Amino acid sequence: MSNKKIKVVDLFCGVGGLSYGFAKDNNFQIIAANEVLPNMAKAYELNHPSVKVYCKDIKDFGINDLIKDFNLKEGDIDIVVGGPPCQAYSTVGKRLIDDPRGKLFQEYYRVLKEINPKMFIFENVRGLLSMQKGELFDTIISLFKSLNYSVSYKVLNSADYGVPQVRERVFIVGTKLNNSFSYPNPTHKNKETNITLFNKEDLKPYLTISEAIGDLPFIKSGEESFIYETPPQNSFQEIMRKDAPKELMDHNAPNNNEKLVKIMEQLPDGGTPLDLPEDMRPKSGFANTYCRLWWNRPSTTITRNFSTPSSSRCIHPKAPRPLTTREGARIQCFPDNYIFYGSRSDRNLQIGNAVPTFMSVAIKDSILQHILKEEFNHQKCNETKPAQIFLRSLQY
Repeated sequence: MSNKKIKVVDLFCGVGGLSYGFAKDNNFQIIAANEVLPNMAKAYELNHPSVKVYCKDIKDFGINDLIKDFNLKEGDIDIVVGGPPCQAYSTVGKRLIDDPRGKLFQEYYRVLKEINPKMFIFENVRGLLSMQKGELFDTIISLFKSLNYSVSYKVLNSADYGVPQVRERVFIVGTKLNNSFSYPNPTHKNKETNITLFNKEDLKPYLTISEAIGDLPFIKSGEESFIYETPPQNSFQEIMRKDAPKELMDHNAPNNNEKLVKIMEQLPDGGTPLDLPEDMRPKSGFANTYCRLWWNRPSTTITRNFSTPSSSRCIHPKAPRPLTTREGARIQCFPDNYIFYGSRSDRNLQIGNAVPTFMSVAIKDSILQHILKEEFNHQKCNETKPAQIFLRSLQY
């Protein structure tokens, strides 16, 4: 196959979850990434040493950087990926582009307009669909269409794609190719309900927490361990441990106070404070706080607070402690050789804000098929080789 690559720019790149699949596929090349948080940008650099990372406010990044550093002009980039933090969505209607409260989306739109890629991927929280009674989402779609993209969107659940976590996000895909984009089909299903969109019998059951982290050392509050508990027990663990360092990274538990430890000790599998004696129940918190995860189910949505029981359901299914940073990384499908940088809160932020890597791989595969299909649709001769098709797909 030709050395010609499909060029990608990663906006709001975080630690690289959304672009992970593209980085691991030799058909693609991530040219540049932008991230405002220094420790987040450093983590991205450590895992993507060949990518030029611009650690600065998105408002200061654009086509001029690509012209200066790569001699690239408008239209030379094939795909832009990214998802502005949802704090950007605080206004509605046509005012969105002019309102400083919506500046992060404004800057995504500006960079997209400047770079003019053939495709883009925009990922965000499912709640974006209903914000401002749907008017905001309609405005966003209209703005993308104004740049002459054919736009589609779909809510995807990461558990449907082999991620040990129920995490719903909306993915907006825009394309200037002539064929319609198809989202990836699920590979897994909820065995408890046995309900799937396609009702296929060959789908695998959802991956559980036990299957995701069962080979990691069983530690208690304040402890750490660098040695795996067992050899890999399944294909997921084998994938996570491929090329892993000899010593396990980031597997250390916060040193919680005695009262919190006693609360966590009393919680059953999947338990909540309502399962505790009344005199032990925390006096504050929300419905999903101070709650234990299930050993034989996927995790609930991982957030940046997955080591803080007072902020989210994050207590280990069996141990009297919250999840470790490495356990959170496993649940987000980051392999054990993936490097996070900074304090525990920095590293957990990098993990909790990311797109699960398996979701990135699924989206990437659909993007590649979309590009190849475009070229197939233009071929009149059945003898055309895939390598030639791929090369021409980069030259329209």
